Amino acid sequence: MAIIEKLHVLKFRNLTDQYLLPNNNINLIIGQNGQGKTNFIESIYYLGHSRSFKTKNLKDIIPFDEQQIKITALVDKQKVSIKKSRDKSQILIDEEKISSNSLLSQILPIQIISPDRGFVVGGSPKLKRSYLDWGVFHNKSNETLTAYKTYKKTLKNINTLLTSGNTGELDEWFTQFASLSVNITKGRMDYVEQLKTLLNDQSKGRLNSLIKTNDDFTFHIQTGWPKEVDPLSQVKILEYLLKNKTNFLKTKYLSYGPHRANIEYLLNKRNESFLSRGEQKKMSIVFWMLQVLILVQNKTKPIVLIDDVSSELDQSKIKSIIDYLTEINIQIFISDIGNIDLPLDPKKTTIFEIKKGVLKGL
Repeated sequence: MAIIEKLHVLKFRNLTDQYLLPNNNINLIIGQNGQGKTNFIESIYYLGHSRSFKTKNLKDIIPFDEQQIKITALVDKQKVSIKKSRDKSQILIDEEKISSNSLLSQILPIQIISPDRGFVVGGSPKLKRSYLDWGVFHNKSNETLTAYKTYKKTLKNINTLLTSGNTGELDEWFTQFASLSVNITKGRMDYVEQLKTLLNDQSKGRLNSLIKTNDDFTFHIQTGWPKEVDPLSQVKILEYLLKNKTNFLKTKYLSYGPHRANIEYLLNKRNESFLSRGEQKKMSIVFWMLQVLILVQNKTKPIVLIDDVSSELDQSKIKSIIDYLTEINIQIFISDIGNIDLPLDPKKTTIFEIKKGVLKGL
């Protein structure tokens, strides 16, 4: 169970030196636009992922005239720290350096709803894969991490060979690629089936405020392979790769595989592209909450971040989310402009105000 007991944000965007003792349940950060409330949410996400959900450029995060960012937290009695400068990155767990972000993500599993990140239903394939693979990783962390890392290197090598026109080693790399593809696709498909089962179990329970009894919300994975290719057969995948080698050499990159996977969402048999913005949001929340619940069932309680909550969600959706997350007893950080009263239990909520990057308890 992940709980941030103490948090120190030193030089992250406009947050210069902020120290916080969070509530174990709900933490509400209110502030006007441009004061730093999203920056604060982003700093927690950064600590758990070693990256931002808003930008790929470190220079956007390091404050002007500063050399590095530093974020430190006490998480379930473990000290977690991340330091990054323009030329150096360091992650420490109890003052010991670690070389992989995976241990960081295991200690501090973080899920987020943010208008800056986007909603998964109606979102880009890349965003969908990101949400999906976050869940798969926390479901089978060590096995998944090894497969994904090797797959990425294998794909890079194949594309390099295709670009150069060097066919001498392609068959060997194709063989490895086919094996890894089956591994990754099976993990994704198994996870999606778990989500579907959970959706069916929960549609009359915790999620009934978001899904009507007669609503049919479903989703399935598009594996990244043509329909004629069995995505779970290494033999069939390898046959397809070898058969189409000439075409891949012309395009100079591999246009099929798990890196091209997608998720298709449907509500009452309507494709997500035909859903209203409100329906896309609501179904995104359902999918997101299923992922949170599956972690809780697997004895891993994530930390949940909700950025700028009232700008994207109405009161009924906010209440559904908060009630759901409070019931399963996980730590929540919410940012909001503070112009409406949110349906939060005052006994479980601590409110902080932020002005010009400075947090103050209310």
